[in-house]
Amino acid sequence: MKPASFKYVTADCWDSAAALLTEYGDDALILAGGQSLVPVMNFRLAQPAVLIDVNLIPDSAYLRIDGECLRIGALTRHARFERPGIDGPLGRLLPRVARNIAHLPIRMRGTFGGSLAHADPASEWCTLARTLDAVMIVQSTAGERRIAAVDFFHAALVTDLADAEVLREIELPVLGPNWRCGFVEFSRRAGDFAIVQSVAAIELRDGRISAARIGIGGATEVPQRSEAAEAELVGHLPTKETFTAAAGAAADAMDALLADQQASADMRRDLVRVMVSRALEDAISVV
Repeated sequence: MKPASFKYVTADCWDSAAALLTEYGDDALILAGGQSLVPVMNFRLAQPAVLIDVNLIPDSAYLRIDGECLRIGALTRHARFERPGIDGPLGRLLPRVARNIAHLPIRMRGTFGGSLAHADPASEWCTLARTLDAVMIVQSTAGERRIAAVDFFHAALVTDLADAEVLREIELPVLGPNWRCGFVEFSRRAGDFAIVQSVAAIELRDGRISAARIGIGGATEVPQRSEAAEAELVGHLPTKETFTAAAGAAADAMDALLADQQASADMRRDLVRVMVSRALEDAISVV
């Protein structure tokens, strides 16, 4: 199928993109990588009257260290993360996550910011953002607004972005040298949408886990951080027994699990248990 007819306009800066969104209102959508938007337009599940292309906005695809955070331009392509961009635990984690995103042609075009704004439950970047408490910086004609990841994701394909706001930049914390990070996901085939995925980040001091962040994606409408799993980890040795207890706590605490043609809610709960345990094992295997 082909998309319904629409007006095509381009923005040359983020202020311009925000102004165009204000001008056209609910009739407009932002085009970044287009890897999610274009297919749904082809099936006419989305029929915007106006498409605002932000790809010509200069200096919007970058990775920059700024103090204790990594600033990521919204138009940074997935493929950019497949090679090391920064040093340290976060620098090692980002390529591991990126290589699980769909297939190479999609990674070459799709964008970090577009993935977050689309808010697919199976999105690897959404799970990473929630796990690491990312901050989204959005632009409107009134100025910028900062939104914590915990407040950004409302439901499947629904975010805190207002109609006239566009996602411009994302901040991730730069993890210190004592952190260890892992990522795993389960899908039917390589490149398919993940049914369940997990990001694990643990800080080790004097041989014990001093802090932990456990993220789970694909199992519910929005990515989750598992406080139950984190409580099982902190203060304990990074052993298989500790990881098994944390994974069990994560699975038991999950509610509102998705059920679809890919997996039942019970299967997703079992996968949460397995994925969290494997992500933790992956974390301590990567130095």
